[in-house]
Amino acid sequence: MDNKARIGKLKETSYLELFGVRKPTFDKMLTILTSAYKEPHIQGGRPSRLSVLDKLVITLGYYHDYRTMQNIAFDYDVSKSRVSDAVKWVENTPIRDGSFALPSKRELVKSDTEIVFTIVDAMECETERPQKNRENRIPANRNVTQSKTKS
Repeated sequence: MDNKARIGKLKETSYLELFGVRKPTFDKMLTILTSAYKEPHIQGGRPSRLSVLDKLVITLGYYHDYRTMQNIAFDYDVSKSRVSDAVKWVENTPIRDGSFALPSKRELVKSDTEIVFTIVDAMECETERPQKNRENRIPANRNVTQSKTKS
């Protein structure tokens, strides 16, 4: 999979459909992740099996399409734990950078925004099941119980 070539051909409108973010946001995230990846690898070391672009595409696909990590790992020919590590790294890196941090809880409480709650009724529903009595037992069990009661 050569994501660099495929993403280079994408139109700006396709980013939102495929990844759930607009092209400027995608580019900003990629820039932050690339610079964060280069810092610990300045002196060299073994390159990652997944490129920075692959990690970003995996994370956005994981959240946008609700694909399982096992499914993504199969597509990229890596282990499920490597996909999990990539998702965690992509989540944490922009937050540490400060560019994609959410406002604090205090700021949300101070603001004049209206908070809407949604209540979901998850009450148990009865399902019909056969009555448990001696007549409804399967014949094999009936023979065993009858032979025990006779002796």
